[in-house]
Amino acid sequence: MASPFLSAGATTGDSSGEMSSGDDSGDVDSLQSPETEASKRLTEQFEKAAAHLQGLIHVASREQLLYLYARYKQVKVGNCNTAKPSFFDFEGKQKWEAWKALGGSSRSQAMQEYVAAVKSLDPGWNPQLSEKKGKEANTGFGGPVVSSLYHEEIIREEDKNIFDYCRENNIDHITKVIKSKNVDVNMKDEEGRALLHWACDRGHKELVTVLLQYRADINCQDNEGQTALHYAAACEFLDIVELLLQSGADPMLRDQDGCLPEEVTGCKAVSLVLQQHTTGKA
Repeated sequence: MASPFLSAGATTGDSSGEMSSGDDSGDVDSLQSPETEASKRLTEQFEKAAAHLQGLIHVASREQLLYLYARYKQVKVGNCNTAKPSFFDFEGKQKWEAWKALGGSSRSQAMQEYVAAVKSLDPGWNPQLSEKKGKEANTGFGGPVVSSLYHEEIIREEDKNIFDYCRENNIDHITKVIKSKNVDVNMKDEEGRALLHWACDRGHKELVTVLLQYRADINCQDNEGQTALHYAAACEFLDIVELLLQSGADPMLRDQDGCLPEEVTGCKAVSLVLQQHTTGKA
């Protein structure tokens, strides 16, 4: 991913050396640990940069925060290893795409670019100086840039509704309340989205199967005319698209903008499957 406001520019900060194959115990103390002194210094600078960023949020653009977020995740987690967020999770998608775009960038490179980016935001900052403990401690989930860029709402158990349980894929709870008839499988939220919409939006294939078993309306449309098939297609969940089609979803239903499910996806595989079914319906 190209930097929106700076080039990487820095040296790698990695160094490596061959360990002696001898058995001389006098050399043990001189052997470098897996993390060399250079990489230790870079790691320290990175941690200081993450703490320092807490006071720079107000001067950073959203593009810069996304740039920093991606590199923070690359350092702390490694290559992007999570599923793409749902179509309607706009902030989540932007973060995921920024991280995913780094591909196989090394941890060292990500740290260099992160430190350089913070320096660009505050040219007077010296990473050799210690940060105040208060800043270092206030990192939150995934570090300062993550918590300030995007806050995921935490809902107390007693405040959750059926849609919250659907979002978190709590199949046991949802099955229990539907079987007890305390909840209508086709009930909708304020946007007209049924449980099936939410399950498809989040990529919960097993939950989709359960809801269909309890006779969820497969062609139910939300307030914008979108069906569960629109949601699954937009989120590029090919396995769920195929499941819905096999279960009788109508690929010819248009939303209020006149779009077919086929027309809201950017995934060629999903588009091909939908085209085949659309042609069969025509």
